[in-house]
Order: sequence, then structure tokens, then C-alpha cells
Amino acid sequence: MTIWLSYVALGAFAGVLAGLLGVGGGLVIVPVLTFIFTAQHLPEAHILHLALGTSLASIMFTSVSSLRAHHRRGAVEWTVVRRISAGILVGTFAGSWVASQLSTRFLKGFFVVFLYYVAAQMLLNIKPKAQRQLPGLTAMSGVGGIIGGVSSLVGIGGGTMTVPFLVWCNVAIPRAIGTSSAVGFPIALAGAAGYLVNGWSADLPQYSLGFVYLPALAGISVASIMTAPLGAKLAHSLPIDLLKRFFALLLLVMGTKMLLSLF
Repeated sequence: MTIWLSYVALGAFAGVLAGLLGVGGGLVIVPVLTFIFTAQHLPEAHILHLALGTSLASIMFTSVSSLRAHHRRGAVEWTVVRRISAGILVGTFAGSWVASQLSTRFLKGFFVVFLYYVAAQMLLNIKPKAQRQLPGLTAMSGVGGIIGGVSSLVGIGGGTMTVPFLVWCNVAIPRAIGTSSAVGFPIALAGAAGYLVNGWSADLPQYSLGFVYLPALAGISVASIMTAPLGAKLAHSLPIDLLKRFFALLLLVMGTKMLLSLF
């Protein structure tokens, strides 16, 4: 029961983050699932693979709930979503295959570096300046491939990369966040499919579907669907920059805890 409640609480927090900051919650879901799975004594060799696959599978549900809330507010650039999705799908699926070939230790180190990068970006309030317009279809597909590939390696919905890219391309921040929520769905779809397929033959615990752990997926998804609209509503009324700094401190704490577990 304690483990189940942990999944639900994690999903509720991730849902708010998805709507509030335009991220799929993976930056929190992956490290917390790693800690929970370790406490459950799941196979150590696959703990991070399971965390990544489960995180991306849960983001499928979170992103749908979040993007619907942003769409109702007219904050999703659907033209951007259509142009970037092909690259996103290919890059994410390919990235999940690469991740399945890597050790938990390497993936954990890569994730820690990414957490520190995102935390530093938020703490220092580094924002790209709007310097250009959105590129053509080919370039957008290439950008989507990069965003998808990195997202699959760290189990996120890509918001930490999609939002800055869109802002750089003269998309207003509220619309960049809303569009990022929509882009998170193809990332999550391709990533979850990739981790399911690539983990199918691995020696995994009961209730696993490839590298997706179903009990965690159920708890996180149910809670996140309920709380994502709340986050989207709060995004239009709260001081986002201040909230990002608090979130960055949380990322630093979790990243440091993961780093120490490597030694």
C-alpha cells in the first residue's frame, strides 16, 4: 500500500508540473522511480531502464490531459506539432534502442548530468533570445530527432528542450509551453513503444511489459491525469520564474542523491 501511494503521489506532482512548466514530469518521475524500485529490490541491472520506460509511458497520459487544457486556452501551435512530429517519433524510438544497450550505471550518470544542466539553466534564469523564425520542415524534423533522442535517454517529455527552442524561434512563452505539452505526446508514444519492444526479452519482474512497470504506470497515470489541468490553470497566474528556481533546487537534490548512489 505504501508503494502504491508513492506512485499516486508522484503522479499527482508530475501532472501539476506538466501543466505548469510544460514538462512531462520525467525529470521527477525517473529519479523517484529509481529510488522506489531500489527499495522494492527490482533487478538492479534494469532499474533505470524500467524507470525510463515507465516514465515515458506515463507521459502519454499526462501530455494528453495537459495539451487538452492548453488547447482550450488557444496555447498550442498545431502547425509546429505536425512539422516536428516525424523527427520526434524516429529520434525517440531510436534513442530507446540505444538506451536498452547501455548499462544502468551509464544511464544514471547521463541522467545526473542532464539534471544538473536543467537545474543550472533554471537557477540562472537562462532564456534564449528570440532571434529567428521557425525553420522549414526538414530542419524541424532534424530538431525533432535530436529532442526525441535525448528525451528517450532521460525519460522526459522534451519540454526542457522544446520550450527554449520555440522561444528562440519567436514563439511566445505561454504558447511555447502549450505546444511543448502537445509535442510530449509523440515523444512519450514512441519512447514507451521503444522501451516495451526492446525490453520484451529481458529478465524482468512480474507485471512488467518490456521496460514498462505496470503498477507504477497505473498509479502515476491516474493521478497525473487529474492534476495536469490544475497545473495548466496555474501557469497563467503564478510567478513561473520563481517556481522554476524552487524546482531547480529539487532537481539538484535528486541529482546529487543519484550521483552518490554510483559510488
